[in-house]
Amino acid sequence: MKALVLFSGGVDSTTCLAMAIEKYGKENVLALSVGYGQKHSKELEAAEKIAAYYEVARKTLDLSLIFDGSDCSLLKNTDEEIPKESYDEQLKKTGGKPVSTYVPFRNGLFLSAAASVALSHGCEEIYYGAHSDDAAGSAYPDCSEEFNNAVNQAIFLGSGKQLRVNAPFIGMTKAQVVATGLMMKVPYQMTWSCYEGSEKPCGVCGTCRDRIAAFAANGIEDPLMEVEA
Repeated sequence: MKALVLFSGGVDSTTCLAMAIEKYGKENVLALSVGYGQKHSKELEAAEKIAAYYEVARKTLDLSLIFDGSDCSLLKNTDEEIPKESYDEQLKKTGGKPVSTYVPFRNGLFLSAAASVALSHGCEEIYYGAHSDDAAGSAYPDCSEEFNNAVNQAIFLGSGKQLRVNAPFIGMTKAQVVATGLMMKVPYQMTWSCYEGSEKPCGVCGTCRDRIAAFAANGIEDPLMEVEA
């Protein structure tokens, strides 16, 4: 059996990669990274380094043209600034609609593309790192358990019942994801989560805040903040 991991180079997907390697062996795991027109290349650079660290094969897709009409603040084709607030604060302003860093139906698109790649490479499982904190309040609706169940069913049926989606953290918080990765000695110092592409994480965007809090909940400092301090 083989597995494909949707791999951004962040905390969640890197933990997924470690889990897939533990289950299938590094020779049976394919990491798939996606360029979607993001404002910086830091996460893709991190993904490349981590794939080399784990000695797994990696492919990269460029799906940026699909989002060229979006005003998502993560994308380089927009002048929208990335919010420097928590997701809770952002949701109060959106009235419960997805936050400005929500890339339109990104996980739906990525998982569909991943299904084609996975089937072409003889994989029977797709891992991706959605967790309950991202789904909370509909900040990222394509990270919810309801979405995961639906897309899993669609991919299973659409693949002739050859392929399943595995979202091991769908009912977990980011702190629990980090706790899992720490036990597996995941190299979190190599990961990148910040929405900005500076030399060090900004520490105040939504994903930075969640990441710092997740490490703090495990009694340690985010290794990137520690290294760059």
